[in-house]
Amino acid sequence: MADDIDEAVSQALDEAPERNFRETVDLAVNLRDLDLNDPSNRVDESVVLPSGTGQETQIVVFAEGETAVRAEDVADDVLDGDELSDLGDDDDAAKDLADETDFFVAEASMMQDIGRYLGTVLGPRGKMPTPLQPDDDVVETVNRMKNTVQLRSRDRRTFHTRVGAEDMTPEDIADNIDVIVRRLHATLEKGPLNVDSIYVKTTMGPSVEVA
Repeated sequence: MADDIDEAVSQALDEAPERNFRETVDLAVNLRDLDLNDPSNRVDESVVLPSGTGQETQIVVFAEGETAVRAEDVADDVLDGDELSDLGDDDDAAKDLADETDFFVAEASMMQDIGRYLGTVLGPRGKMPTPLQPDDDVVETVNRMKNTVQLRSRDRRTFHTRVGAEDMTPEDIADNIDVIVRRLHATLEKGPLNVDSIYVKTTMGPSVEVA
């Protein structure tokens, strides 16, 4: 399997036309034999990529006190309770923040307020924060999330996820894909039998079948 993934990634990178921007490398997964109208059959997983995403990941932390101070060093933005309630009154600002941010992290004590003020914005986007328990290290949590991608099928048979960038080595991208494929096989009811096909491609390049 790993050699096949290596070959497919190398081919996708080689065949990608030259662009004047740094392209991401994406995986397209096609599922089969699943009733995706039943939410329990849908894929909704966070996966930490061993070689990183190859891209900046925007992370916003809701925190106060010492946790907020420590988060300043690693997060793109840190918001306190007052700023949270302000967002609750400004739907457009809340939507902009949700669309610009890959992941949210929040102190567990703030989760109830986040649900109240931002639940209708973050919930449908699948972006409710990861709760930070009192013993959790906010720096470690944020750094781990910088290498995390979401596998989310919703009710569609085909979904996409980022697995790297074109200037990463094929081996590193293949390692990331391998982890995602293993997670899918472990998560799906019938494992590999629920996967119809998987393709890898750069943003603008041709698709190459991986599995």
